[in-house]
Amino acid sequence: MRRFRRSGLIVTSVAAVAATSLVVAVSAYGGAAQQQKTIVAVKAGTPLELAFTPKTKTVLKGAAPLTVAFAVTNKGKLKHDFKIAGAKTRLIAPGAARTLVVTFAKTGRYQYICTVLGHAAAGMKGTLVVKRG
Repeated sequence: MRRFRRSGLIVTSVAAVAATSLVVAVSAYGGAAQQQKTIVAVKAGTPLELAFTPKTKTVLKGAAPLTVAFAVTNKGKLKHDFKIAGAKTRLIAPGAARTLVVTFAKTGRYQYICTVLGHAAAGMKGTLVVKRG
């Protein structure tokens, strides 16, 4: 198991059964944190091959950490992945989907990108805005 720290965000990588990538958040004290949950649907490869839809998404967070499940579907013809706040899916084949779960402890702007060489530079990126709700 690997742990990553990013500006108030603690993420533990877990190998998932089946073809889904999953990241589980834990509190700084080692136990599960009381969290709010939301789902964000993201399409890769649409409306252009090197684009994400939505380009910008705003979610609301209360006092507790916010857990976001990104349901990423590849609608394009090339393989893509999805990375945000240090967490990343494996490559997603055309027509396939993966879920990435990330917990945000702080409000702010978090950029998401496709890490396939040249994809983000060509415009395959977006922003998640976490606002106090």
